[in-house]
Amino acid sequence: MHNDSIETLLTRHYGGTAVAPAHLEQRLHTSLRRRATEVQQEQQLITRFHTKAVSRRRAMQFVALSSVGLSIMNIGLESLQAFEASMLGQEAAQHAVTP
Repeated sequence: MHNDSIETLLTRHYGGTAVAPAHLEQRLHTSLRRRATEVQQEQQLITRFHTKAVSRRRAMQFVALSSVGLSIMNIGLESLQAFEASMLGQEAAQHAVTP
């Protein structure tokens, strides 16, 4: 089906006696031009991305910010674990005290 002409597809969809939709050819050309423009813009972005050099300073900033974020997350997890341990200790103490 990928090799079918537009006429064949229209005939299959609308039938042999149906009239083609109004301004179909114009809409198809517009759609193709728009898609070609989108593809061209995507290619330009990809090319820019691949050719843009990252400075050592920027790379070090990224690494530093990443490690700071991981450290903060680690501190938060340790605090959460300490809080859970203290809550479990309180529950165990309460269960031991109540008859």
